[in-house]
Amino acid sequence: MINFELLIFNLTNPTLLFFILGMLAKFFRSDLEVPAASKSFIALYLLFSIGFNGGTELAATGITGEIVKSLVFGLCLASVIPIYAFFILRTKLNSYNAGAIAASYGSVSAVTFVSAVAFLEMNQMKFGGEMVAVMASMEFPAIIMGLLLMSLFPSEQQVEQREKFQWKKTIHHSLTNGSVLMILGSLLIGFVSDSNQTAGIKHFTSDIFKGFLAIFLLDMGMVAASRISAFRQQGYFVLFFAILLPLFNGCLVAYISQFITDNPGNRLIFAILAASASYIAVPAAMRMVAPKADPGIYIPMALGVTFPFNITIGMPIFFQLIQG
Repeated sequence: MINFELLIFNLTNPTLLFFILGMLAKFFRSDLEVPAASKSFIALYLLFSIGFNGGTELAATGITGEIVKSLVFGLCLASVIPIYAFFILRTKLNSYNAGAIAASYGSVSAVTFVSAVAFLEMNQMKFGGEMVAVMASMEFPAIIMGLLLMSLFPSEQQVEQREKFQWKKTIHHSLTNGSVLMILGSLLIGFVSDSNQTAGIKHFTSDIFKGFLAIFLLDMGMVAASRISAFRQQGYFVLFFAILLPLFNGCLVAYISQFITDNPGNRLIFAILAASASYIAVPAAMRMVAPKADPGIYIPMALGVTFPFNITIGMPIFFQLIQG
């Protein structure tokens, strides 16, 4: 059964309330907005903060067998989830859209990861710095797997047109897109930096994190609300998929992650990564190499449905499963 006390506790989190405020602002057609330049800076700051702090944590613990196991587990999740997601989606959608959506749900959402970090802090729980590297490493396998499935199981239209995907460009983009590069670069810098020197910038790297997250989620709420309207044309199949698949993935991984790590914080991160869907890296890659996949389907699914579900209901459910 759902722990409603925990659910209410999460729903009264100030950062989450700012997300709801953003959605309400859009529904009521308010002129509230976060300036574009500020949005870009805040997004970079959040990735920098997570990566840098993860690197310092990793430096403190060192590289262990469990860390290597966690990285391999993350890569396996990003490779396997798109496979069964694709074949479920192909019952109703063409290969282009099924592959793009499968890649989105095999990949991860950095913002959902950031929200999970805030959730853990709120519950006074810690996670290992290696989870930052796990998150970053899960972007490119899912993108490649989605394109591979499109290629191996094409729709009739693809067969007739004999379309080819630009594999080299796809791999390069998935490894060098801004979010992956920023978080991996910050992780490396945090890992090699002197501990005394890093303490000097702690006020910037940690203390203001939640404030910036609140403003970022305010903007995300407005964006999510605007995407929901485009979703109405797609029917109930994609709506149920955008809720039930993340719920299944998160619950499954919340259970099996106990065989990978004993750290409850790491297990929650694994669960939320498995449940999340990319609406930044994957759409950017798909626009470039699979332009016939409809972004009007996979972006609203990830951002308008799955993201709000995960940060309001998903995380408390996964957390309760992990706590036993």
